[in-house]
Amino acid sequence: MKTRVTEIFGIKYPIVQGGLAYLAYAELAAAVSNAGGLGQITAATLRTPERLREEILKVRTLTNKPFGVNFAIARHDGQYQELLEVAIEEKVPAISITGANPQPVFERIKGEDMKTLVLVSGVRQAQKAEELGADAVMAVGQEGGGHLGRDDIGTMVLVPRVVDSISIPVLASGGIGDGRGLLAAFALGAEGIEMGTRFIATQECVHANEKYKQEILSATETDTVVIKRTLGSPGRVLKSEYTQGIIQREQGGATYEDLKDMISGKANARYIYDGSKTEGFGWAGQIIGLINNIPTVQNLFDEMIVTAETGLARVNNIIEGRTDE
Repeated sequence: MKTRVTEIFGIKYPIVQGGLAYLAYAELAAAVSNAGGLGQITAATLRTPERLREEILKVRTLTNKPFGVNFAIARHDGQYQELLEVAIEEKVPAISITGANPQPVFERIKGEDMKTLVLVSGVRQAQKAEELGADAVMAVGQEGGGHLGRDDIGTMVLVPRVVDSISIPVLASGGIGDGRGLLAAFALGAEGIEMGTRFIATQECVHANEKYKQEILSATETDTVVIKRTLGSPGRVLKSEYTQGIIQREQGGATYEDLKDMISGKANARYIYDGSKTEGFGWAGQIIGLINNIPTVQNLFDEMIVTAETGLARVNNIIEGRTDE
């Protein structure tokens, strides 16, 4: 495949792995990069410069392909600068920026040989990212897992709106997890995709508890809910008594201080690592309705490409007025 995304980031397929708090470590990132995509490790949950440096070096022992580091800068409470310095010192090929105003990051990396991705949920954010010098943006629709935009715009509408508003490449994100989604993203004008939830249910996502993976497999597209909406930072999670309890408290007028323990990274980690549905929560998008296996990342990529090629042939037949045989 050849798009501006593959050319800019030096990858075979325009498929980017999301930041995935507490899950995006060297094993998964390297597997994605080795399969032809852009794998990432997450700086937010590594927390210290020393641990980030160790993880970057570990990735490089597992792959010689390009990879990235995700900076979910809102999670750092403004204290991400030391981690960014490590990425610069280690000459990381790419970084992605999510969760807050990326301007300070762009000011610091000006002149550095580092490719940049910015996650956006609307046209204005995409235009701002382009002004700042982003190489590409990832437009996430409301179907996605984790933190979303506040306007509840679906991927089908958001992606072409963003594509029409900027000149840099757009990757589609939210509700994408197979070759059909990849083909649909191209049809919408995107030049690649970002996936998060789908990569959790892979063999190389070694930090995810098996209960988490099995929950993703057994759930349907109706088994997610959005928490933290009243706090101004909505995020899509697996439905459970725990997450329903968060929503009920929000509806009762709970403040951030009231909820901070229930929605904390520690609560997220308790579910991810221990599978504790009564003491924590797991991020997940509506794509869970289409996930039914736990392949290797390479097998996932192979399947996606074949499915996209089959789908393209079907679309061509329809457009040309032929019937499938």
